Amino acid sequence: MDKLFLNIKKIMLVDDEPELLKMVTEILKDDGFLNIITAASFHEAVSTSKKEKPDLAILDVMLPDGDGFSLMQQMHTFTHIPIIFLTAKDEASDKLAGLGLGADDYIIKPFMPQELLLRVYAVLRRCYKEDVSLVSLEDCIIDFSRAEINKNGETVALTAKEYTLLEILARNDGKIVTIDSICEALWGDNPFGYENSLNTHIRRIREKIESDPSKPVSLVTVKGLGYKLNLRK
Repeated sequence: MDKLFLNIKKIMLVDDEPELLKMVTEILKDDGFLNIITAASFHEAVSTSKKEKPDLAILDVMLPDGDGFSLMQQMHTFTHIPIIFLTAKDEASDKLAGLGLGADDYIIKPFMPQELLLRVYAVLRRCYKEDVSLVSLEDCIIDFSRAEINKNGETVALTAKEYTLLEILARNDGKIVTIDSICEALWGDNPFGYENSLNTHIRRIREKIESDPSKPVSLVTVKGLGYKLNLRK
């Protein structure tokens, strides 16, 4: 897996110790991570994660206005990003509690920089597929590097919304992506009221990628849930 693909992932650090935030930020940046955001409290972490939409969160267990376990549960109500706990507490019960609630890893302070990096890379590799610029469907090829569809020897451009929508679906090959998730990705934190617009984009994409848009085989509707994109293996 291309390391650059992992380094562009957005990482959120949550800790009330400024020196630790600075140290972890420097460790990650020195190894090539390009997008790091921080929060110093429970409530700041919630608002920051909603606004910034990180790809991974590293949480301290003990926070001035709450605890990391409760924070993870709160975050899981609106996002399902991987979580790593980074804390000085080393009791087995705390570790089991964090992992039992759905954490992806648990690192004890003090730690070696290389240990942190290895665990961060391991979690990212488990949770994210590598970017692919060319995606094959039943009747066409999507070239994400050019934002184009190649079908029957002809090239058709994608709009920005079509590109984003197809990219989301391609990353979840064969899996259902809910209507709410798609609308939020396309129109932000308040996706309500955009379902008709989404239907229009779906229809236009099908006209570009399907041989028979009225009988789609690549971009499929899952009634009452959302959509899925079936890539050609």
